[in-house]
Amino acid sequence: MFKNHPKGLLAASLSNMGERFGFYIMMAILSLFLMSKFGLEKSNAGVIYAVFYFCIYAFALAGGYIADKTKKYKSTIQVGIVLMAIGYLIIAIPTPTPVSSFWPFIILTCFGLFVIAFGNGLFKGNLQALVGQMYDNEEYGKMRDSGFSLFYMFINVGAIFAPMIAVAVRNWWLKINGFIYNPDLPALCHQYLGGTLTGEAAERYTKLAPEVSLNGAPTDLTLFANEYLNVFNTGFHYAFAVAIVAMIISFIIYTTNKKQLPDPALKKVVKKSDVTAPIVEEKVMDANEVKQRLYALFAVFAVVIFFWFSFHQNGLTLTFFANDYTLLKIGSWEFSAELFQSFNPLFVVLLTPVVLAVFGWLRAKGKEPSAPKKIAIGMGIAAFAYVVMSLGSLGLPSAAEVKSMGGLADTVRVTPFLLIGTYLILTIAELFISPLGISFVSKVAPPQYQGIMQGCWLGATAIGNQLLFIGAILYENIPIWATWCVFVAACCVSMFTMLFMIKWLERITK
Repeated sequence: MFKNHPKGLLAASLSNMGERFGFYIMMAILSLFLMSKFGLEKSNAGVIYAVFYFCIYAFALAGGYIADKTKKYKSTIQVGIVLMAIGYLIIAIPTPTPVSSFWPFIILTCFGLFVIAFGNGLFKGNLQALVGQMYDNEEYGKMRDSGFSLFYMFINVGAIFAPMIAVAVRNWWLKINGFIYNPDLPALCHQYLGGTLTGEAAERYTKLAPEVSLNGAPTDLTLFANEYLNVFNTGFHYAFAVAIVAMIISFIIYTTNKKQLPDPALKKVVKKSDVTAPIVEEKVMDANEVKQRLYALFAVFAVVIFFWFSFHQNGLTLTFFANDYTLLKIGSWEFSAELFQSFNPLFVVLLTPVVLAVFGWLRAKGKEPSAPKKIAIGMGIAAFAYVVMSLGSLGLPSAAEVKSMGGLADTVRVTPFLLIGTYLILTIAELFISPLGISFVSKVAPPQYQGIMQGCWLGATAIGNQLLFIGAILYENIPIWATWCVFVAACCVSMFTMLFMIKWLERITK
């Protein structure tokens, strides 16, 4: 698989698996944790979630700037891994739930998220820049797109298991403390303690309490609510702790293999006209070419904002949908809402060889689409995924109605295959955009701006992520099917704008 690629690609991929593992633990449980820990409404949890994911990618700009200025890419990456581990440690330490004082504990949690995000910023873009530099020669240059696709596939291996392990840890902690998992109970417990539980929701709470208690029906529902919330969220804290182990493994792999990775500080700078130089390590472009390349990059950055705003709903509104509307059962197998997050990385791993084979076949025939065209196609595929969600959500009650009922009965919930199918389509879109976008940036970016341009790609993702909270607001205030239509529109805007710029972008990238 890695035969025709640089030796350092495998080492870089293995080093990135820990970061991806932690990323998908967050994707699976962060929004649900914020609601069950602090009793937040979806829109408020969505704001924190959006700011966190904004910071993860926005800090890549700072990380790229630091690495470009110091030329210490490898040390910057190493510090990033350490900071991520410290951040996970901060939020992994169990604190009582319900919290005795809201603001100190929410600030502590947000500080831990900030540390993770800053560490990720030092790590993510700079490692991608190093991978890109492996292909800055004639021997490997033609394999750049497939190299980034392999890199993207391999780092997602760890991500497949992250939600599974997080759920297993949470449910294990529930079981040894005499409880079983129920997706509706954390919200019902908070409402009961807050005195806002009435009508159907109150009846459902009274019914569920004995069903989830392994040691007999509770006699004091207030005590039950406090105990269930505390055990439930302590399990979440321990799930975050698993990410620390992943960071340690990544640190060891990276430190052991970093000599295989390129070091930009050792590169010679050679002018294009210097034909006597035996090896051209890094070309100096004229000012006009630099300007045109930067214009092209920033045009693509602006367009993909709308895609990421839609795609990264998988950890927010799509997770809410899994929790609130989806039947968490296939045959006799019962599972948790968080496990849907395993499908995206699983499909990445399974489908990447297929996508590479198709692109390779087209390349052999001289018909392979350009990177900008692939990105536009991916945006159209993402729009189709949300069309499927819109059609599958027709006739469902609003989120407000579900809350007033205390949750939906299994007979009213939709098949899990709706979400599984949506994740399949979104993953195909992702494979057309994310690895190829990174490859596009590494190819087009002027050599002296490699790190910061990778940071800008992630910065565009950051802006899209900052808009995620809009999805949570829509989810709570308009029909569910209409929420998905907003993302259809966002993806279509991205696709048609890219198609409008295709000829210009293809000319710049030649």
